[in-house]
Amino acid sequence: MKPPAETVGTPAQTPSGPQGGPGPLEVRIHRAGEELLAALRGVLDAIPGSPRGPQALANRLGIDKVLASRILAAVRSADPLFVVHRAPGPEPLRRTVSAIAREGVDSTLVRRAERAVDDFERLIRDEIGDRQSLEAIVSAWVPEARREFELRRKQSAFKALSHLRGAMVNALTATVFLAPSADDPERLDVVWVNGLIGLLRLRPSAAVKLATRRFGPEPRQRQPLTLDREPIERLSHVLGEFSSSPLPPFEVVRAGDTVHYVLGGEGYGPRSAVDLVMAEVNLSEMRRTVPPGSGRKGYVFAEVSIPAVVMQLDAFVHEGVYPGATPSIRVYDTAFEGVADANDRARDIDALDVAETVEPLGTGLAGCRSQDVPRYTDVLRHVCGRMAWGPESFRGYRCRIEYPLYGTQVTMLFEQAGG
Repeated sequence: MKPPAETVGTPAQTPSGPQGGPGPLEVRIHRAGEELLAALRGVLDAIPGSPRGPQALANRLGIDKVLASRILAAVRSADPLFVVHRAPGPEPLRRTVSAIAREGVDSTLVRRAERAVDDFERLIRDEIGDRQSLEAIVSAWVPEARREFELRRKQSAFKALSHLRGAMVNALTATVFLAPSADDPERLDVVWVNGLIGLLRLRPSAAVKLATRRFGPEPRQRQPLTLDREPIERLSHVLGEFSSSPLPPFEVVRAGDTVHYVLGGEGYGPRSAVDLVMAEVNLSEMRRTVPPGSGRKGYVFAEVSIPAVVMQLDAFVHEGVYPGATPSIRVYDTAFEGVADANDRARDIDALDVAETVEPLGTGLAGCRSQDVPRYTDVLRHVCGRMAWGPESFRGYRCRIEYPLYGTQVTMLFEQAGG
């Protein structure tokens, strides 16, 4: 996955084109931003009395406060590309420049501002197509623009897909504990705690499911168990004290190394929303280390199988597992090839260029609260207690994604030293 693009933002450092030389369109965007910045600053500074706050400027010019706020935010930046990102559209800018002209500002400054707005409009209309396309281009260079651009569009995708799929969840959470196996020191016990917080059908008969699976070459079939070390049947692994009551019916379907959990019943609409928290124990599930020098990585992943407002992927790694490894995030598009093995280089082409990151949570559970999951630290303590683990032996990592893309796979990778 490519790293997020860095901001380019000085006249002496214009963006580069695909071949490493100056890119004509990129240069024109940069120059349009420079001129818009200089021209708007010129007319704003020339307003008698120099009203600077959004409300003062709005009152003086007779424009909307939101418009005044956007203009002031744009001109406060020294980066022309940020100005292009923040500036209102050409028509609101023209109305503002006309209002400034009525304040008796020098006509030379006004004409410069008018020309800058005209050039900005031509850039959008003739060379790019529309403002949204311009935003997509600028988001590659300006981190703030990228975050806003991605979030708005992911939110739109969530709204559309949740209605098309007929289901949604407020928080889709996947928490994994990795600890040395008591039965085999060369392997890891893996405990997953999956949460569906605010799960609901939006229309009758919509299919709702999630799955757990192992991906990779292993000699034996998975044997997922409850915290009581009993085989999983129906909802025997649901943590009732952290879930809604009564629980909706769920069907457990095994398919090789994959376990599907399928929502039953006919409830739909806001009053049918439920919270479901369940734990799945997999003893001696995976190898403790990857072969030295193999270039392979240890990894865990979660699938966005239900349109969600938030996805939270947490990993709690025992102090004796992946020592010195700092995890990274890779998000795969699974639409064509399905679930991805992160060690299969052929799947690199399906890795999306997104700006998701990992946040270290420290050692133990003190820094692991979640704004998305009720009583989250209680859930973690409950699992550690049932597994006879000392929480202070684990270090935590979190990837939290707002409006994760439906149909993607969020993967947390651990690269060992010398791997």
